[in-house]
Amino acid sequence: MPTTLKATTYNNYIDGAWAPSASGETFENRNPANTDDLIGVFQKSTRQDVEAALAAAARAYETWRLVPAPRRAELLFKAAQLIVERKDQFARDMTREMGKVLNETGGDVQEAIDMTFYMAGEGRRMFGQTVPSELRNKFAMSMRQPLGVCSIITPWNFPMAIPSWKIIPALVCGNAVVFKPASQTPLSAVNFVKVLEDAGIPRGVVNMVTGDGDEVGTPLTSHEAVRVVSFTGSTHVGRIVNKAAAPGFKKVHLEMGGKNVIMIMDDADLELAVDGCLWGGFGTTGQRCTAASRVVVHEKVYRRFVEAFVDRAKSLVVGDGLDPKTQMGPSNSESQLQTVMKYVEIGKGEGATLATGGHRLEKGAYARGFFHEPTVFADVDPGMRIAREEIFGPVVSVMSCRSLDEAIAIGNGVEYGLSASIYTQDINRAFTAMRDLYTGIFYVNAPTIGAEVHLPFGGTKNTGNGHREAGVAALDVFSEWKSVYVDFSGRLQRAQIDLEEI
Repeated sequence: MPTTLKATTYNNYIDGAWAPSASGETFENRNPANTDDLIGVFQKSTRQDVEAALAAAARAYETWRLVPAPRRAELLFKAAQLIVERKDQFARDMTREMGKVLNETGGDVQEAIDMTFYMAGEGRRMFGQTVPSELRNKFAMSMRQPLGVCSIITPWNFPMAIPSWKIIPALVCGNAVVFKPASQTPLSAVNFVKVLEDAGIPRGVVNMVTGDGDEVGTPLTSHEAVRVVSFTGSTHVGRIVNKAAAPGFKKVHLEMGGKNVIMIMDDADLELAVDGCLWGGFGTTGQRCTAASRVVVHEKVYRRFVEAFVDRAKSLVVGDGLDPKTQMGPSNSESQLQTVMKYVEIGKGEGATLATGGHRLEKGAYARGFFHEPTVFADVDPGMRIAREEIFGPVVSVMSCRSLDEAIAIGNGVEYGLSASIYTQDINRAFTAMRDLYTGIFYVNAPTIGAEVHLPFGGTKNTGNGHREAGVAALDVFSEWKSVYVDFSGRLQRAQIDLEEI
C-alpha cells in the first residue's frame, strides 16, 4: 500500500487481507498544519468488522502460540529491519498526519525500531525460574504462556512508538492482536501493520480496524474472545475501558494522563534547566503524557529562571513540522486547540500571570492549521486548575517553592504520577527526591521526557493501573505464569506433608 502525496483510500487489515469496512463508510485524514492537505481516506469500521477481526485473531492464535518463540522473534527482527529501511518516509507521513516536527517523528519511528529489536531478543529469553523442590526426585520450574487475543487501542501522539510497545511484546509472547489506532493518525498504523505483513507474520495474527465510536470500542473491550485489553489515552476513557472489560475478568493494561513536574533547586545549572523545561514543556507541542507542564523553582532563583525561560519560549519557531526551521508544530486537531485555549482563559481567570503566549496563531501560514503560541504562566498557585489538570498542549505553569520538601509536596499534589524531574548539583537532594516523588519515572538533571525501551514505562495513581510497558515488564502484560512440577520418584509424594527426615 504505497504512500503518495495524492489522497489514497486505505483499508482495514483482517485475516491477512486489506478490505473495506462492512459499512461502506470512510473518513478523511487531514494535515493539522494545513487542512487543505488530504492525506488519505480510511475505513469507518463497525462492530461487524471488529468481530471479523477478533474471529480471525482467535483462529490464528491456535497455531501462532505453537510457533517456537525464537522463530516468532526472527520475523520481528525482519520487521525491525524493514522499519529501518522505511524510516524517513514513515517520519514524513507521521509529521503530515499528526503535526510534530520531523526530527521528533523520526524519533518516534526510531523508538518502534528499538522496541522491535529489543522485544525480538526476548524470543530467546522470556526467562522463567527453576527452583529446588522440597521433595526428593521432583523438579520444579515456571514458564510464561500466552493469553490469546489482545485488543490494542492507541493514541495519536506517538502513532508508531506506542503501537510497537504493545503489539511487539504481544506477538513475541505468542498472542494474536486486533489493533485500533487513533483516527487522527491511521496512516502511521497502516505503515506499521504493512511492515509486519511484509515481514511474514501469518494471516490473522495481526489485524487492524480504523474508526471510532461504541461500535468499535465496545467489542474490543468486552467481547468474550478478548483476553487482554491494552489502552493508552485519557484517564476518563481509561475508566470506561476498565469497566467494560471487568465483567469478563480480562487483563487490562492502562496508560493514561499525566501532570508532570520539574523541580529546580537553588543550586541548579539554570541554563541546563531552561533547556530541559523548554524541551519538556513544548516538545511535541506539549502533547505528551510525560510533558513537563509544571515547573517548581526555588524562590532564590525563581525570577532569574522565569525571565530566561520566557525569553526562550518567545523565540521558538512555530510552524509546519516538515519545515526544517520549525521547532514546534500545531495542535493535533481543532478540538485539542480549543482545549488549550480554554485552559489559557482558566489560567487568566484564576489570577496567574500570563508571562508569554496565550493566543491562537491564525494569520498567514497559520490560517489553515491548528497553531498556538508557546505559553508560560508564572506566579501559579499549586491549587489552580492549570497546575492540576492535564492540558495536553504548549502551556507550562511555573510555581515557586522555599525548600525541597515543599517542591516534593507540590509534585505529589496531583492525581497523576507518571514522571518527575529535579535539577540540582546536590546528590543528597537528588536521591531524596528520587525516593519521595511517587511516580513511575524519575529524572535527575534532565526533563520528564526521554524514556528508553529497555526500562519499564508507566505511572502511578490515576496515570495507570499497575502494569508497565517496555523492558521485560511488558512481557507481564501479555503472558501468564505457569508453574510446572515433574515428579520422577515413581510414587505419590504430598507437598508439605511427606517430608523426610534429614
